[in-house]
Amino acid sequence: MKTAGELVATQLAELISESSSTVALTGAGVSVPSGIPDFRTPGTGLWSGADPAKVAHIDAFKRDPATFWSFYRPRFQTIGAKLPNPAHRFLAELEERGLLDGVITQNIDRLHLAAGSRNLIEIHGSIQTSTCQCCGARFQLEAVEELFTDEGIAECSLCCGLVKPDVVLFGEMLSDRAMLAARHLAENADLMICIGSSLEVYPAAGLPELTLAAGGKVVLVTIGPTPFDDEAELKLGGDVVDELKAVRAALMLD
Repeated sequence: MKTAGELVATQLAELISESSSTVALTGAGVSVPSGIPDFRTPGTGLWSGADPAKVAHIDAFKRDPATFWSFYRPRFQTIGAKLPNPAHRFLAELEERGLLDGVITQNIDRLHLAAGSRNLIEIHGSIQTSTCQCCGARFQLEAVEELFTDEGIAECSLCCGLVKPDVVLFGEMLSDRAMLAARHLAENADLMICIGSSLEVYPAAGLPELTLAAGGKVVLVTIGPTPFDDEAELKLGGDVVDELKAVRAALMLD
């Protein structure tokens, strides 16, 4: 006899199999099993002991790039050393098998890319690259470390301009192209699977609304409450890796 958790995993597997267009929306919780803390948890979050509206603001970067990088440099090094976990790899596998149209992520950690996701929309940008604010030269994460001066500022090796990570800071607009692509996926999805997100931060939190408004279904795979708990077709509230492993087993992908 199947457990209650296995029954819900089987229901999600059936929804995936029956859907003509499935998309995933992921948040920080999908990367926690890879050893990346979320942003806000007191004492352990990436923003612990700092005011994100100050250190993660575009004005902070422009005003005092040395202080900006003193905060971000060790955190980017930590994130950059992490590897995808089975949840990331499961989504890449679904896409490869034609069961997932794409992944929309709020994360900047590049782990979906490393796992093999191809139709990937990183609405908050990515640590994968940094760009010179003067000449537009782009540098891969592994090369940025070589750009730091004795003052702790990343400067372009071509023109000595300030180099900024390609992540969306407070005070910056999200990419119109990324949001247009994300909205297109959401509006055309029969099924949106929201993984590891509290769905409280807009505009990403508005994407499930688009799927629901178009007649699609929303499934939640996340620990803790979300504003969509009452509207979701299903909710899997355990560890994201364990929950998705059960879904993969129910799909019989081996």
